Amino acid sequence: MKSLGPSYRALVLGATGGLGAAFVEALQADAACDHVVGLSRSSTPAFRLEDEASMAAAAAALVAESQGPFQLIIDATGALTIDGQGPEKHMGALNATQLARAFEVNTIGPALLLKHFVPLLATQQRCIYAKLSARVGSISDNRKGGWYGYRAAKAALNMVLQTAAIEAARKRPQLVVAAMQPGTVASSLSSPFVPAQDCLTPAQSVAGLLGTLDDLPAQAVAHFVDHKGNAIAW
Repeated sequence: MKSLGPSYRALVLGATGGLGAAFVEALQADAACDHVVGLSRSSTPAFRLEDEASMAAAAAALVAESQGPFQLIIDATGALTIDGQGPEKHMGALNATQLARAFEVNTIGPALLLKHFVPLLATQQRCIYAKLSARVGSISDNRKGGWYGYRAAKAALNMVLQTAAIEAARKRPQLVVAAMQPGTVASSLSSPFVPAQDCLTPAQSVAGLLGTLDDLPAQAVAHFVDHKGNAIAW
């Protein structure tokens, strides 16, 4: 990445997933990136999306260790299949427990990550907070229906990001907040639904996303973009 200067620091949340690990690898290979931290439920420090106290402790540990401030934070958390349950294909499959879990993993957890990790971003220079979202979270782009919980949770996530971008820009006027559609990537998330030969590799997706983030202008609202750099309607 070129827009963050010659010695930027990066943090990847959800660093052991397919895309999270690919982000870590790509950033480690970037000569302009001075330092990369990857956090997950198995890292040190560790965090869990369902446990806000673990998020607060992980953020505090990074501060205590003088790991930041960061110019780039990428949240690669989220899940489509949760507790062995895939997305609902029709209204009759809706149930309260599955809907609540979809929101817990894809909206509430990421919102609390924003709360605890946006303060670790630099304040006086360009910085980026990017979150993996999904095109199916676009309300105006929904033409197929189905996948109620995942769609709704991602749409809610996008609103959280939009609201956070407005607030965070007051202290960080050079901040970019982005909701990112990674494309259909070969992973445990996509394998039940799309053949691997029809998918991007994690490295291909990440290369496109990092290039897209590099080109986004700072503004007091969030961007919603795909790995090709195209804007997505909210």
